[in-house]
Amino acid sequence: QVQLVESGGGLVQPGGSLRLSCAGSRIMFRIYHMGWYRQAPGKQRELVAVITSGGNTNYADSVKGRFTISRDSAKNTVSLQMNNLKPEDTAVYSCNAHRDNWGDYWGHGTQVTVSS
Repeated sequence: QVQLVESGGGLVQPGGSLRLSCAGSRIMFRIYHMGWYRQAPGKQRELVAVITSGGNTNYADSVKGRFTISRDSAKNTVSLQMNNLKPEDTAVYSCNAHRDNWGDYWGHGTQVTVSS
């Protein structure tokens, strides 16, 4: 059974940093498009960052220059480095793995709270 498990969330002050990690079992991240999504209370889930199987990255405009997505194929993990965090970044962050005709998988999410 495929599993994605996120870690690294928590409470941080504005301007601070966090590093989220997504670990996978029974799935090879390197052949999937890997994404980080977030959902704030009362809002729709939105795509934050994606790294394709080919290594291309894309970011939501709201996080460009502050967040960096990366993949470690040897460890089968995907990370999201978040710098200069703002209160509006507060949300549940979830990891997604997608490959056409192969599957679409989600982790349970990790809470990120940015508050002073």
